[in-house]
Amino acid sequence: MSKSCCEERERPRKSCPPVHANSGFAAGVLFALLVYFLVQQQTAMSVATTAAVAQWISAKQLIRGPGEMQLIKPPGESEILVTSDMHRVPDKQPIQDSDNVKMVCTTEDHSRGLSATCKVDGDVRTNGTALSVSLVPVGWSERHEWMISPYTRSGQSLRAVTVTQLPDRAAAPPCTVTHTMPAILFGIGGYVGNYWHDYADILVPLFVASRQYHGEVTFLVSNIKHLPRWLVKYKTLLQGLSKYGVVDMDHDAYVRCFPRVTVGLRLDKDFSIVPELVPGGRLTMADFTQFVRETYALPRGAVIREPYKKPRLLLIHRGTFRRFLNEPEIVQAAEAVGFEAVVTELRLNGSEVEQARVVNSFDVVLGVHGAGLTNAVHLPPGGVLIQVVPFGKIEVMARLDFSEPATDMGLKYLDYSVSAEESSLLEKLGPDHPAIKDPDSIHRSGWTTMYDFYLMQNVRINTTRFAPTLEQAFNHLRKQ
Repeated sequence: MSKSCCEERERPRKSCPPVHANSGFAAGVLFALLVYFLVQQQTAMSVATTAAVAQWISAKQLIRGPGEMQLIKPPGESEILVTSDMHRVPDKQPIQDSDNVKMVCTTEDHSRGLSATCKVDGDVRTNGTALSVSLVPVGWSERHEWMISPYTRSGQSLRAVTVTQLPDRAAAPPCTVTHTMPAILFGIGGYVGNYWHDYADILVPLFVASRQYHGEVTFLVSNIKHLPRWLVKYKTLLQGLSKYGVVDMDHDAYVRCFPRVTVGLRLDKDFSIVPELVPGGRLTMADFTQFVRETYALPRGAVIREPYKKPRLLLIHRGTFRRFLNEPEIVQAAEAVGFEAVVTELRLNGSEVEQARVVNSFDVVLGVHGAGLTNAVHLPPGGVLIQVVPFGKIEVMARLDFSEPATDMGLKYLDYSVSAEESSLLEKLGPDHPAIKDPDSIHRSGWTTMYDFYLMQNVRINTTRFAPTLEQAFNHLRKQ
């Protein structure tokens, strides 16, 4: 399990490994609790935002109302509306072959901190009130039950989904709504609200799980109350993956019947995709970024190639910690190499589409390690991501979050490790402090201590030392 120090709210307190520890141990540490920053952002929930969520869900929801039940079919097929004086919709059994009635559940991956998932095929019935998914057998079978977290990361406080293989048809609740398309059930919670986790924990795994259906899939979402504005922020991407409205499972009084339900999202690789493990066909992280560009109608599908035009470099401005203390000097250094450099503050709670279009207009994103670097998904293919890694031997964590993901997107990844002389810690603590002299001792003190020192610092880049990194980025673009 890998989690990033780009998080800005408190995480579980786990020991942070020394830099020489193996990557498995390092990955185990990365999942400590996020600090207070995003908690404060998430508590300020406006009535307008909540209303917008409700409006979007109700506007696209295919349920007619409390007094009606409906057979929902894909666009182009007729809808059969069944009135409430009927006790149930006759059970549709799109999969009658007993060989195709099955339930496949994975086990929780404790080593990576990942939740179990289930894929249920056959006559599958969901109950939002009970947050349950039941498989109705063709004949008699033994009853089996699993408790599945709807969120990718284990150890979170989301209500579990009860997944049951029923013993016989008599034990099945009657259908009130019958769908002919499959469904994917997932939850909003855990670290959601942090920009990196929005993509790594939900959007990328959801793309992997749903792309095979070409929009003919319904999303069943639990725990929406955790962060209602999340659905508004990513509405465009969700609509790009499903032609149907989101079902709020926490307030869904219907028994819905599906031919297939996937419970939980499988996370094979942090903020990336393992092509060989994609259900229904091979997909890559480059396919995901192409989907994002197409869905957001981003204009640039390639970096600048005209030799007479300067490639554009976006320097991410941070308003609190992990700030560049000499932004003007960095801009001058980038311009000396040949870039058009622009300092921009990316507001992670602003319009996602507008922000994506801003980033897409650049060829390079440069920033100190943090969630803002997730914006690399909006760069055109062939672009460059430059991650400035704060002082304190946190290269392993920083690279786990962004190095391979950026490469998988088709980007050039570069990083620059800050020296003690470039860190605000040296002036603040002095050269004899353990945080300067012995970073390993700080790592051994635990996550909270490490965070307080190394992820709360600011940096003053030595532009002479940094120039070769800028030149490497520039030369890469000129070869495109």
